[in-house]
Amino acid sequence: MNGKLIVGVLSDRNAGKAAYINENLRLEGISSNNLVDKAVIIDEPIEDFIKKLKPDIIVKGKEHEQKFNVEKEILEEFNGQLLFGSGENLLSSMDLIRKEIKNDSNEDFLMHHDYLKRHNIKVERLTNLLNTFSSVKVSVIGDLIIDEYINCETLGMSQEDPSLVVTPVDSSKYIGGAGIVAAHAAGLGASSSIFTVSGDDENKNFAEKTLSRQGVHSNIIVDYNRITTLKKRFRNKNKTLLKVSHLKQNSISDKFINILISKIEKQLESSNLLIFSDFNYGVLPQKVVDHITKLAISKKIKIVADSQSSSQFGDISRFRNMDLITPTENEARITLRNREDGLVVLADKIKEISKANNVLLKLGEEGLLIHSKNKVQDKLFTDQLNTFNTNAVDPAGAGDSLLVCSALALSCGANIFEAAYLGSVGAGIQVSRVGNIPLKTKEIQNKINNI
Repeated sequence: MNGKLIVGVLSDRNAGKAAYINENLRLEGISSNNLVDKAVIIDEPIEDFIKKLKPDIIVKGKEHEQKFNVEKEILEEFNGQLLFGSGENLLSSMDLIRKEIKNDSNEDFLMHHDYLKRHNIKVERLTNLLNTFSSVKVSVIGDLIIDEYINCETLGMSQEDPSLVVTPVDSSKYIGGAGIVAAHAAGLGASSSIFTVSGDDENKNFAEKTLSRQGVHSNIIVDYNRITTLKKRFRNKNKTLLKVSHLKQNSISDKFINILISKIEKQLESSNLLIFSDFNYGVLPQKVVDHITKLAISKKIKIVADSQSSSQFGDISRFRNMDLITPTENEARITLRNREDGLVVLADKIKEISKANNVLLKLGEEGLLIHSKNKVQDKLFTDQLNTFNTNAVDPAGAGDSLLVCSALALSCGANIFEAAYLGSVGAGIQVSRVGNIPLKTKEIQNKINNI
């Protein structure tokens, strides 16, 4: 329902003996509610107040329904409605949720000064890199995903079987997959384009409108035999209870492979950064990866890749000769079929098999292991960088933020340790909020200013 919510607080004079709390304190309490657009003290006869305001709807408590209500006759003069209800004890409105649980506190954000000192990284250097992001022209290729967050209230346990019963309160959709990678790049000032294949449906339309609003040039090729991937997360009290995915995982046909390659070839004429965002839902067959990689290398374009293996099967090693790959520890072990080696050996092996210049091995709550191709002078070529945000709200999307920020930094001349730092700051910001919200340069700069 659109419109404004105005809450009237009876003055101490009008409320009489019912006013146990001072009118100004009552007004302050109502005004602090994020759902209330305006709160006012009613110090005149209620009839006069209603005639001036002429509201479409007046809501009173359920206990007033069987009583005389002076508002009813006045509302009939301008076709207003009088409703009764005491409300439900449900947490509603995604806007309220974002405001209440977004964690912007610098107290929970660690800047890791020891890491900066080890690699002689200065604030001025990081600021200069951020300001250079606007010179980058990014092409993102991969699987488009729509993420839907459905906020639920728990009702209890089912009596028929041991399952949790919930009721949905509200929902909100976000761009995910390769889409949010492109949106992050645009939000950070780069010229950003996405290339993908999707179905012809409501979610594709949502993606096009949202990406356009976020400053992304979208090249969405429609395959009428596919659906646009939709991932639903049912959440309660900031935790995901269940994930439901609507998708097709078969590879795109040769027809769409050729169309995709043709479009990307034209774009690479003016790009200086290529990002493969692979969720293993069929948009990046090996033929596409190999052809575009070879072309990008010939044009000396920076190339980075991420291939996810969560509920799906992926193989980061199929992305060869990348400037940067960002697998999780589990994804690296799946690729290598290796459950025994330590992290440094694991990172080295995944670098060798993929022929990557740099590896950021994601360790979840433990942060990153950074593994570089060469030892430069007396500098470390392997190091660990712990997580920045100690109070994460929603870990989904952290890897995409890391990928984009690190890739942009490398494209602007950063070394891997500078790139990893900026990427980790971006990831720390992303996990402080619910849903995929494009990063902004100002957000990262604000954190860097606290070093």
